Amino acid sequence: MHVEVAQYTFPLMSTASPQTLEWLFNVATEHEYPTGRAVLMEDAWGNAVYFVVSGWVKVRRTVGEDSVALAILGRGDFFGEMAILDESPRSTDVIALSPVKLLSISRDKFIQILFKDPQLHHRMLQMMVKRLRQANVRLQMRTSPPAVKLAHTLVNLGESYGKDSSIGKEILNIPVKDLADVTEIGVEETNKILEKLSEKGWISIDSANHVLIMVNFKQLVNLADRV
Repeated sequence: MHVEVAQYTFPLMSTASPQTLEWLFNVATEHEYPTGRAVLMEDAWGNAVYFVVSGWVKVRRTVGEDSVALAILGRGDFFGEMAILDESPRSTDVIALSPVKLLSISRDKFIQILFKDPQLHHRMLQMMVKRLRQANVRLQMRTSPPAVKLAHTLVNLGESYGKDSSIGKEILNIPVKDLADVTEIGVEETNKILEKLSEKGWISIDSANHVLIMVNFKQLVNLADRV
């Protein structure tokens, strides 16, 4: 991957030096997985950091036969960074929601480069603080109306990973159960809200291409801000 493309694709690497990026991609391993495949099992956390080159994944927690989606990540994001710093065991895994391409960098190599490039180190801290703030916002929204919470989830996904088209901002048509899990509302409630948003013309679901289009993104942002 070209250095400039990497800086554009991965926000974490936007301030890293060209030498750092070249070294990282020389030691990175490429992976491709089909929809539904586990890309990281719970016993493998801490071995590497993973970068999403394309596609969508979900981080889920599994207890017995039950599983709950904790986060949905798309192009440009990364996961596994906490586990390489904190070696406690994980009860979560990562599943491909679409065909996905990843790059992985081993724990030892990644820690080595963090010490070599203070800009990358600082940028990683910034990204981790941003995630903490997002988690705090989710906690504050627990008493908000379900429609507001779902709009907030959609807006976040659109802003983080959405693709602009002539119709609106496109994201993966995420399975309703996963969308409900990360929003912390019921599946039936999620379906009803999606139907209402569709009736209003704020979203459009293209099932054939597995795409959800936020046709009226501004209205969704306004709804999400009603905390």
